[in-house]
Formats: sequence, C-alpha cells, structure tokens
Amino acid sequence: MNIIEVKDLMVTYGAVHALQHTNVSIPLGSRTAVLGPNGAGKSTLIKAILGIERIAEGQITLFNEYTPNHPDVQQKIAYVPQASQVNTQFPTTIFDIVLMGRFTYTKGLLRRPSKEDKQFALAALEKMGLADLKNRHITELSGGQKQRVFIARAIAQNAELYIMDEPLASVDIRTEQIIMDTLKEFQEQGKTSLVIHHDLHTVTKYFDYVVWLNQTAIAQGPRDVAFTQEVYQQAYQQSGTSFMDISSGKGAN
Repeated sequence: MNIIEVKDLMVTYGAVHALQHTNVSIPLGSRTAVLGPNGAGKSTLIKAILGIERIAEGQITLFNEYTPNHPDVQQKIAYVPQASQVNTQFPTTIFDIVLMGRFTYTKGLLRRPSKEDKQFALAALEKMGLADLKNRHITELSGGQKQRVFIARAIAQNAELYIMDEPLASVDIRTEQIIMDTLKEFQEQGKTSLVIHHDLHTVTKYFDYVVWLNQTAIAQGPRDVAFTQEVYQQAYQQSGTSFMDISSGKGAN
C-alpha cells in the first residue's frame, strides 16, 4: 500500500515549471529520501503534498483516500520545514513550541492544553535529549538543539506521516544520529517518513526507499534498486564517476 500517490503533478511559478508531469508513490512504512540537485523541485513537491503549494495540474492522494487539504489529514501529517525558514525570535519556551504539535487535537483556539498534551510534549523533549532545557528560550540553543526542538514538536503530534525538509542540514553528529534513530523508531511503529536529503554519503545508511527529482520524477524505488550511478547521472545531468565514492555506506537497518 502507498501512503502518498502523486499523479501527473505540475507546479508553476509564472512561466517557470518547478515540477511537470511528476508521478511519485511513497510506500507505507518506508523511510524515503527525496534526492536531486538544487532547484530540482524537492521542496515544491513536499509543499504540494502538504497542500501549501498551489498545483496547476495533477492529483495527490494521501492515505488512499484524502486530498492534501482534507480536514482529517491535519492530525495524520507532521511537517518539519527547513531550519532557515523558521522564525526563532518569538518570545516563548521550547516546551511551548513543542506543545504546538498538539494543536491539531484541540477543539477551538482558546482551549488550554490538557494533561495528556503536556505529557506528549515532555516525552518528545526527553526523546530529543532536551527535557532539562524545556524552560529555555529557543534563542539560547545551538543550531542542532533548535532542530531537535522542531523534531520534538513533530513527535508530540503523534502523526502517521512525517515530512521533513533537510532536517540534517548543518547539524552536529549527535543531533543527526538522534533524528535518524527516531525515524527508525517511527518505521518500527508502522509510520512513514518522507525526507528531503542532501548528503548522498548517508543515503544507504539511513533510508530504504528513494525518489530522484529534477523538475520531474527521474526514478524511484527501493534503495538497492534506484540508488545507482545510472540514475545519479540522469538526475544530475553530469558524469557520475564519483558516485561510488559519495554513495558508499552501510544499508539502512
């Protein structure tokens, strides 16, 4: 079963085609890496899946029945944007930021967080190794710690599908390992992760399914089938002589 089906998707910015005739299927329970050069349409794809990017043509189906903006989808999908896109200057504690992950469960904007909501938020901070810092302002944290805060917010949502835009960009080794261990746990729970990933060195270590983009879907499939030199050359439109070096690593486990 596929948790995401994208059929003949087209997204345009004026006269520019960010994505065209794009077909993507994401298997339920996979750890999927979205790969491709800068400007390939990777962020555009996930924003279209989330319903925050207007599509010109095509169809997106989630959970085998919903469109992206269907009300029943809100609790099922957690999104972690690029760290550079997040305003961290607002005056609130990291506990309150993580608690925002529970807002999809609230009935009305004025409802106070429940005891259960707070327990979910604290458990998420503990998983990210940040419980002792819960009353700190986010501006006091390092870049890696900030990223873990936003992963914790996604964890607190207790979603079924986790969509992340370069969560490992510019983070320290400890943060990288914590995040990827969490995605492995999600998979063990039957949950799905769709991750824009930039480091080809670690694809075989962290992911079991890959999607290659360059304004359209170049290739997709299980990592051992679709993560190849031939596909790399096609996606990047350049010689793949260094592919074996940059893609070396142990398989996802």
